[in-house]
Amino acid sequence: MRLELKNIDKSFGDKQVLKGVSFTAESGKAFGLLGRNGAGKTTSIRILMNVFPANSGEVLVDGKPIDYKAIQIGYLPEERGLYPKKLIIDQLVYFAELKGMGRKEAVLSVDAWLERLEMTEYRNKRLDTLSKGNQQKIQLITALAHNPQIVILDEPFSGLDPVNAILLKDVVKEQIAQGKIVLFSSHQMSYIEEFCDSIAIINAGRVALHGDLRDIKRNYPRDRLVVSTTKPEQIQSAFGGACTRQENGSLMIQLANPEEKSAVMKRLVEHFDIDEVRVFEPSLNDIFVQYAGEQV
Repeated sequence: MRLELKNIDKSFGDKQVLKGVSFTAESGKAFGLLGRNGAGKTTSIRILMNVFPANSGEVLVDGKPIDYKAIQIGYLPEERGLYPKKLIIDQLVYFAELKGMGRKEAVLSVDAWLERLEMTEYRNKRLDTLSKGNQQKIQLITALAHNPQIVILDEPFSGLDPVNAILLKDVVKEQIAQGKIVLFSSHQMSYIEEFCDSIAIINAGRVALHGDLRDIKRNYPRDRLVVSTTKPEQIQSAFGGACTRQENGSLMIQLANPEEKSAVMKRLVEHFDIDEVRVFEPSLNDIFVQYAGEQV
């Protein structure tokens, strides 16, 4: 399945929020939708979910307008939207029924997810008796219980301790392995980098960058080497101003051109005590700062 937002424009009054936004996501892969606050991410997601229409443009599945009766979407919002005073089982079943499940089927699915997320003991408790992290896990069940083909996760790791973050990672990997489209929206770049095959960065209502993350990284000039060594002073002395010390203690060597990298690597290994040497690739955080650092 291929999901596509194509030339989406959206205005609220005189303010144009989205300006020709286009990106694609495919089943069996995770897609990262990135941008600073106010860039247009949430508006794009709401149009995708049919919360409100675009002024122009299309939401397509496999090249045809999306049929919201046939395509189920699961959404984990950044801000929780559940009822704090209601029993967990009652509202989880209620939300699953709203997505078209029969009551018996909904109960079975919810109970399976409560067990999967190690939350069975809270089945008959009120939501407001749970910790922030456990409330996040309950909110996640509302996004997954009805077995949607498209899963949208907005800041999914917010409030989770490291153990629960690992549990959620496993769940996300399972959803991807089942051939679903998983769309991430997050400011936690490490998670996006870990899961997402492709990304789109929105800046001031426009897509500033879109594509396969590995290809994006490899398209950067491969003219810098990262060197780990126990004797950095010797290498700095040998390479002069082309070599700088990084905050983490490694060295960065700027090459005159990318074709020099093999020869310089050989020189480093043969003449210095090297623990590691590799071609520098920008992190997703570096890329994000470059393309979304200024609202233009």
